[in-house]
Amino acid sequence: MSTDLVVALDIGGTKIAGALVDRAGRILVRAQRATPAREDGETVMAAVSGVVEELARSASWGAVRAVGIGSAGPVDASAGTVSPVNVPGWRGFPVVERVRRAVGGLPVVLIGDGVAMTAAEHWLGAARGHDNALCLVVSTGVGGGLVLGGRLHTGPTGNAGHIGHISVDLDGEPCACGGRGCVERIASGPHLAWRALAEGWRPGPDGDVTAAAVAASAAAGDPVAVASFERAAQALAAGIAATASLVEVDIAVVGGGVAGAGEVLFAPLRRSLRSYATLSFVQGLTVVPALTGTDAGLLGAAAAAFPED
Repeated sequence: MSTDLVVALDIGGTKIAGALVDRAGRILVRAQRATPAREDGETVMAAVSGVVEELARSASWGAVRAVGIGSAGPVDASAGTVSPVNVPGWRGFPVVERVRRAVGGLPVVLIGDGVAMTAAEHWLGAARGHDNALCLVVSTGVGGGLVLGGRLHTGPTGNAGHIGHISVDLDGEPCACGGRGCVERIASGPHLAWRALAEGWRPGPDGDVTAAAVAASAAAGDPVAVASFERAAQALAAGIAATASLVEVDIAVVGGGVAGAGEVLFAPLRRSLRSYATLSFVQGLTVVPALTGTDAGLLGAAAAAFPED
């Protein structure tokens, strides 16, 4: 099948973004709605349909041949369903079938948001040219995906590479997933900020208690903020090294809001990685920032929708 354009949908707890994307990764048309995350499932689906309908009014719609969906998870790609933690109205929601109906029966591919970011980075970003890569999204949660043997490796349900729920502290705090001491429980933005507050960090006059505010304090030399980022970096390094030892990736690409801290995160991350990635076949592992930015979800969904040549 020769595909000229695809519809890309990026479904998250805050927004539902859509675009028409060509094979070069150019976004030709955009549409967006706020996610009615606290409403019932049909209300959420109506927002998705609104994005699709807006895109369908474009003069380029006739060139669309497929749809890719990158969604907050968990997802079940084999069943075509999603159960985003931050969208309670969707539990086992048949998003693939519903979107397929909305686009007149076109093929629809579903992947998780971490896998979407991975697809985007392998196609157009920092993992381009790497046959074996791990890509991470460090934000409200910690997600990820894998490229193995030059191909996106999604696993049977579309959740392979979900590094956020590797346990790196056997006696650590309980995680929302039911595990204990998970990477996400230590390194995600909200937990990083919570840890800083618990250790005595105090926000500035604006009262901002987000990870971005902790990062600003760390950049200014606040020792508690620095220590909080070092702890998060250590957890990420342990998870990255474990993944590299298991499947032999040679690059880890880190994106998401927490990665926006720059060297406040990446400097301790690289230091910690040298302590964990000690086996000969993982010592060359590099860690770099993601390049596709806020369009990663759309570009990754598009990459998944294009048929392989």
